[in-house]
Amino acid sequence: MNKLYLWGIIIAAAMLGATYATLGYLKNGLNGDIVNMLAIAGAVALVIITVFVVIKYVRQMQVDHASGDLADESWDNIGEYKNPVPFGWAIMFLGTMIWGMWYFTIGYPVNAFSQIGQYNEEVKTKDVQFEKKYANIKGEQLVNMGESVYLVECVACHGLNADGNNEVDAADLNERISEKSVKYAIEHGLTGKLIGTEASMPDRSGLMNANNNYAPITDKEIDEVAKYVASGMKGKDSAGAKVFAGTCTMCHGPDGKGIAGMAPDIATWNEKLIVNVLDYGKVGAIGKMPVMDRLNAKQKEAVAAYVMSLSKGE
Repeated sequence: MNKLYLWGIIIAAAMLGATYATLGYLKNGLNGDIVNMLAIAGAVALVIITVFVVIKYVRQMQVDHASGDLADESWDNIGEYKNPVPFGWAIMFLGTMIWGMWYFTIGYPVNAFSQIGQYNEEVKTKDVQFEKKYANIKGEQLVNMGESVYLVECVACHGLNADGNNEVDAADLNERISEKSVKYAIEHGLTGKLIGTEASMPDRSGLMNANNNYAPITDKEIDEVAKYVASGMKGKDSAGAKVFAGTCTMCHGPDGKGIAGMAPDIATWNEKLIVNVLDYGKVGAIGKMPVMDRLNAKQKEAVAAYVMSLSKGE
């Protein structure tokens, strides 16, 4: 037998023996764990393939001579032969691709245990139990639950006093809406699902002025209607009320309570609007409100009850 092959067999046997010996030191061996079994199978395959490849190419360097047709291109008079892909290399490459697809679909990790998956399943189970247990709480109990959820999930941005750090980090929840928020909505439009539909509010270029003649709404009119809406729609004879009547009533209604499928209530707090903001997020004058998908339906209802209970939001 050629010494090269003999040394290859000896080295492969030694490496496989070392792998087997390592398993003996493990307390429970493979213990039926697919990850351990795949790791050992990979180690064995690497040993055999490595030894085989080294023997093949060392032997080839000993006895083979370059042959075949040279490619037309050359670099510094160094050419490349038009040799086909080695059959053995092609088989190993194809086998590796097949094994990789199996590994990620049937073997591991797609079909394996996942701590994240287990956590998500447990959260779903707990959410069902939570909603069943607290399904019927109303009134003060619901507000208290909402305050607890707020202090965990919302206080980082909206602040302990729900003022949004004076509207620097988030909206002030002690008031229904601010002049700054109204002006932003008119100037930039809104695409959020504030009524749970795909309806969007156009920017100022799509709004008629107070005289209903489709001329662009002016900066002065924006200031006036923003002040009117932010005041709780007080002062029915004010300039802002006139702008509102000519520009906003088509969607928001004459009382600002909104029209189903068209626009949200901008006069008073309501649970649906708050829950929709939690469900879909919102982009406004302060920035982007994220989707609060960590909360279940009852927790969102409770947060809405708490926000509506704040002194200026009642």
